[in-house]
Amino acid sequence: MSDEVIPTLKKDYIYNLMVKGKRMGGRKFDELREVKLETNVIEKAEGSAKVTLGATQVLVGVKLQTGTPFPDSKDEGVIITNLELNPIAAPNFEPGPPREDAIEMARIVDRGIRESGAIDIKKLCISEGEAVWIVFIDVHVLNDAGNLVDAASLGAISALLTARVPNEEQGFGADAALSMQETPVGVTIARIGGQLMVDPSKDEEAICEARLTVVSNSDGSVAGMQKMGSFAFTEAELLEAIELSCKKAGEIRKQFLAALATERIAE
Repeated sequence: MSDEVIPTLKKDYIYNLMVKGKRMGGRKFDELREVKLETNVIEKAEGSAKVTLGATQVLVGVKLQTGTPFPDSKDEGVIITNLELNPIAAPNFEPGPPREDAIEMARIVDRGIRESGAIDIKKLCISEGEAVWIVFIDVHVLNDAGNLVDAASLGAISALLTARVPNEEQGFGADAALSMQETPVGVTIARIGGQLMVDPSKDEEAICEARLTVVSNSDGSVAGMQKMGSFAFTEAELLEAIELSCKKAGEIRKQFLAALATERIAE
């Protein structure tokens, strides 16, 4: 949950809006804030994306370098995801080692990519047991206005879809698009006073009883879930949250990722 203290008056304002079926900013309960996506924004990265979700902004860069595989997966590449809460993004973010919530969000993004099979990690193998490509996904938070994990999830898959394997600089032939098999998208649902809301703002995060992030694939199957907060969803609420998350993920995928996937096929 957010470690910011939200004034009682603002809490009352949010709850009073809910009674009327409304949210701050005039959104409906199932409505996302405005989403903007830019790709290829970091010249030195193999792939990159900037996502704006309302006033939340994240920048994602993908880098590939050669390394040794893990002993138990000698013919598979490696994925490493990091998320940095830059001090410029929010007053409560401080320089230093990664905070616990940054590590948790990085794990959610990483798990969604890994469990969905988004990257064909077998094709990242250069020489079995000796050399593989290591994919580094670095998420930098530029402004925190709530729901960082969804912005990071969209940024990560978008950056991967634009990434190219730098074969030429290693003497392995021509550069090629990263081998992708799936486009997982994470969508977070917040529970406030018995009401489920998609894409919680910073203020809504601060007062919600719990949040559930669902990462789903293009066929609507669930690749991963992460619950935050001590409140227990009922079975009906859980099913409703999953259905809503998958629906909104499909809309995001159609609006933003379909074109990127088509461009890869055309290459």
